[in-house]
Amino acid sequence: MLIPEDLIYTEEHEWLRPGQGGTFRVGITDYAQDQLGDIVFVDLPEVGASVDAGGLLAEVESTKSVGEVYAPVAGTVTAVNESVAAQPETINSDPYGEGWLVEMEPTDPLPTFLDAAAYRALIE
Repeated sequence: MLIPEDLIYTEEHEWLRPGQGGTFRVGITDYAQDQLGDIVFVDLPEVGASVDAGGLLAEVESTKSVGEVYAPVAGTVTAVNESVAAQPETINSDPYGEGWLVEMEPTDPLPTFLDAAAYRALIE
């Protein structure tokens, strides 16, 4: 299971990559996409949407089930990955790269998340 060392993780199997200006990119982990199976549809929020910490951020539908992606913090969606909406299988093939879901600007300080070692311990 691929778990990049340079990302931070949630217990709900999302990853975060800090970006410029306090924003961060959000996606689902390799573990999450593996558990879902072949992803066939992604429902993303609108740019500018406000989300609450722990609130629904996106839905990822696979041939097995529908998975919900939760906002790791309260904030505003600043970008969505339109290419993953058009080709949702990208999440399966490249969950930490081209398979990202949204970029967010938090309205609150980031809480403490899991580092790669802690996330690895969670899923093993």
